[in-house]
Amino acid sequence: LTDEVLAEMQATRRHLHANPELSFFEKDTAALVAARLRALPGYEVTEGIAPGHGVVALLRCGGGEGPAIALRADMDALPIQELAGEGGVKDAFCSRNAGVMHACGHDGHVAIMLGVARILAAAAPKLRGTVKIIFQPAEENAHPELGPYGGAHEMVAAGVLTNPRVDQLFGLHLWSYEPVGMVCVTAGPVMAACDTVHIKVW
Repeated sequence: LTDEVLAEMQATRRHLHANPELSFFEKDTAALVAARLRALPGYEVTEGIAPGHGVVALLRCGGGEGPAIALRADMDALPIQELAGEGGVKDAFCSRNAGVMHACGHDGHVAIMLGVARILAAAAPKLRGTVKIIFQPAEENAHPELGPYGGAHEMVAAGVLTNPRVDQLFGLHLWSYEPVGMVCVTAGPVMAACDTVHIKVW
């Protein structure tokens, strides 16, 4: 990770933090993601996946046959009002969208994944197999018309794990409870629960 890539990731995260978008309405975020990916060598970029703004970038590496590895980042924000700080750098990238905030770190996830995409593009001639980078809309909330089961369900139903068939999929989540620099890893699913309950009172 070079200083240049790190600086770009930080600037991207701050831009996205200032311009958050709710689940299934990540239009500008998806457009930024697709434009950044198309500016890198080797990526085949598909936009508008699922009834939100899903983006998938396929990188066919030049080192020979190998597995298809998927990397996934979520893009949506939460319906929360962000309060500006008492001056200082935070105010420069506080949310500009009333009632919407990147309170769960998805701005960071997108910034990290775009940095990873840049690093992988440079390394692709020496790598084997295929990398599929998935930018998922609507991780936080479902939508009764657009996607009653949320963005992951819609992306899978749209076939993002096929053509080529994904052998392994990796995701990440920022976790502010751990010290800076620590990476925690677990096998199998983790933090994968989102339920909406509708109750009729008679």
